[in-house]
Amino acid sequence: MIAPDFNKQGQDGLIPAIVVDDRNNEVLMLAYMNQASYQKTLATGQTWFWSRSRQAFWHKGATSGNYQQVVQVMLDCDQDTLLIRVIPQGPACHTGARTCFFTPVMDSQKEA
Repeated sequence: MIAPDFNKQGQDGLIPAIVVDDRNNEVLMLAYMNQASYQKTLATGQTWFWSRSRQAFWHKGATSGNYQQVVQVMLDCDQDTLLIRVIPQGPACHTGARTCFFTPVMDSQKEA
């Protein structure tokens, strides 16, 4: 099995993990994984991340109850980014929003 490269220069052992709702392809969040959180995710079937701000493991949903059931884990062509398809059990964002991506910066379709 091909594994992510957690040791690429400048990444501090962390790689981005893009989390997508398996039911509708909506991007829910971006978080970071180290090798241990990646292994916990594979072993438990729920998402685990490394919190850069707290410098600690973060089991998504442990506090909020908004767990993410992993359906599929994909690795990009450079082996340094993960795409994780999940079935969310509630909002992904700590604000209570369904997705963390709700603040528009530019929308050329609306400006045309």
